[in-house]
Amino acid sequence: MPSLYIHVPFCKQACHYCDFHFSVNQNNKKEIVQALAKEITLQKDYLPASPLQTIYFGGGTPSLLDESEFSYLVNTIHKTFSLSSNAEITLEANPDDLTLEKLHLFKKSGINRLSIGTQSFQDICLKYLNRAHNATQAQQSILEAQNLGFDNISIDLIYAIPVADHKTWQQDLEQATSLQIQHISAYCLTIEEQTVFGRMLQRNQMPPIDDEFASQQFNTLINHLSQHEFEQYEISNFAKNQSYSQHNSNYWIKNPYLGIGPSAHSYNGTTRQFNVASNGKYLKSIQQNTVPYSLEKLSKIDQVNEYIMTSLRTIWGCDLNKVFNSFGINVLIQNKSYIDEYIDKKLLKLENNILKLTNNGKLFADKIASDLFIVE
Repeated sequence: MPSLYIHVPFCKQACHYCDFHFSVNQNNKKEIVQALAKEITLQKDYLPASPLQTIYFGGGTPSLLDESEFSYLVNTIHKTFSLSSNAEITLEANPDDLTLEKLHLFKKSGINRLSIGTQSFQDICLKYLNRAHNATQAQQSILEAQNLGFDNISIDLIYAIPVADHKTWQQDLEQATSLQIQHISAYCLTIEEQTVFGRMLQRNQMPPIDDEFASQQFNTLINHLSQHEFEQYEISNFAKNQSYSQHNSNYWIKNPYLGIGPSAHSYNGTTRQFNVASNGKYLKSIQQNTVPYSLEKLSKIDQVNEYIMTSLRTIWGCDLNKVFNSFGINVLIQNKSYIDEYIDKKLLKLENNILKLTNNGKLFADKIASDLFIVE
């Protein structure tokens, strides 16, 4: 089933760790929203003619949109696409944006899942990351959303923050699991070159992320959430009662999706599109009725390797029968030595011709997946 992603490329301020495409200059926000709506109509034939299963408003910070801007996008989507009766419609939001007025707007507009950028419940961590909200807002935004009837809420958390010791991380997890939310996405802090942290690291103004420290906090994460009935269905994603992110799951199992907005990606099974990562260039091109993207044609090997990379991170694993039936490639034969080695080391397991990572293997997911890539 197809998915739609809308990238809203604006933020109040730059978080020190973020290398996503965004602008803190919101002077042309209305024009960009109009361009997003126009791209939706220009790109409508990219997806198969099936009802949308998921819609995801991401960014950037889509919760910065006002009522007229958000309603304009929602109305354009409904005019352009049909939606399945149980479509998941997610909005990313920052705690400081989730006023009662905004929550009412999102509820009225059909948003049935919130993904809140909490990152931490500790002020020392939030200041270090340069987040716009404080610890009180982090908790209050969740409670107010629940009181208004949002019953499918996910929060993001970041671990391995240098100013957060193990006690601080444990407190974050305890706070998260006390709030009766359905989903948690937890990511290790990474230092990217073109970020404030990247520049600080180059100037020796902050320490590099310690791998052992990160591994310990990752294990604390897994243990704590499993004790509170969260299922780790993907390496960084945990859900209660199978409240999986349908949108992200569609990515991982390689269903088609259309990405709208500057820097957004699209995928239809055989090609991938990459929109230009510039608000100005994007706006100018869309106003001329042209979508500014580069196109990558995916070879059979590309498609197999992408499936290996994404599927291996999930509880569903890498279905080797599916690979063989779809592409005629026998991964077991092509990568026998690596597979045997990782099974012997108890990092991989093979069940019903499906490869899955063990708990220890999850620490080395990217390395294992890359070793299993098919080489032409």
